[in-house]
This record gives sequence, C-alpha cells and structure tokens, in this order.
Amino acid sequence: MMHFKETDLPGIGRKYWLHTRSGEHLVIVVHNDERRDLFHMESGDQAEELGDMVSLVTLDDDEARAVAAIVGGMTYKPQFQNDREVMLEGLLIEWLRIEPHAACIGKTIGEMNIRQVTGVAILAAVDKEKEKQFNPGPEYVFTSGATIVVAGERDQLKQLKQWLTDGRM
Repeated sequence: MMHFKETDLPGIGRKYWLHTRSGEHLVIVVHNDERRDLFHMESGDQAEELGDMVSLVTLDDDEARAVAAIVGGMTYKPQFQNDREVMLEGLLIEWLRIEPHAACIGKTIGEMNIRQVTGVAILAAVDKEKEKQFNPGPEYVFTSGATIVVAGERDQLKQLKQWLTDGRM
C-alpha cells in the first residue's frame, strides 16, 4: 500500500512524503523560492520510519517541471504494454516484486491458493540472492524482495497484486 503525506513548513514551503510499495521513502520539499529537494531515504525498522538518506537531488522550477512531465508520462508513454497485450490476445506476463511489508511473506503458493483465487499462473520466482525457480510448486514460500513472473488477464493480475500485498481482494 502506498502512503502519502504533506506538511506545511512555515517560512520554507511544503514537504511531501511518499512511502513506496518497495519500502523506501521519497521526501520532496518545495521551497518558497521554487527550488525542489528530492530526498531518497531507506526504510527504517518500521514501515513508516525513515532510515538513512540514500541520495539528494535539488531541482530548479524548470527542471522540476521537466521531470514531472517525464515521470507523469506526458513526454513518452511506453508501448510495450499495448504491444504485449495484442500479441498474446489478452494474456499478460508481468514481473512482480514482493515488497517488504506484503501479506504473502512467509506463506506458500498453496496456502494462498493463488491459481484458484486469482486464476493467475506463477511461471518463475527469483529471490534476492538471484536464485531462480521455474514453475514453482505449491510449497514455494514468498520472501521479501523476491520477484515472481506471472501470467494472466489484466483483472486477474490486479486481483493477484491485491491478494499478495494485503491478503484480501
């Protein structure tokens, strides 16, 4: 689940804080002089706790607007998704990362009844140490940071993401 907060910084500007699904934090400070500071922070011991700063980027107003257009998809919209769907006639293959606070961590494919509940097939799994497992069986245990390769229709994949993340649909 994505968490987002904003806070006024009297005399400075406004601070925006985003806790990403991957467990990292992005803190953006918009200064009254139109500068933007982007802080990439590690996750702390708790989900909403900030860890160490990984990087800092300072942008002026023009740079910030250019980055917003790029990230927002206004300058380039990837065509791979559309091409892939046409080629496979509705069947999508996606790579999903198991985020640090996902409900599925420590559970098996069998326990979660992935195929029966969502209709999605898990084609492969790659753990954080890059160990690969093709066509993992019901005994495969989901771990934080692993990536799974799945196949299904768009609605099924949406249900799977919710099921893995929250344990509910």
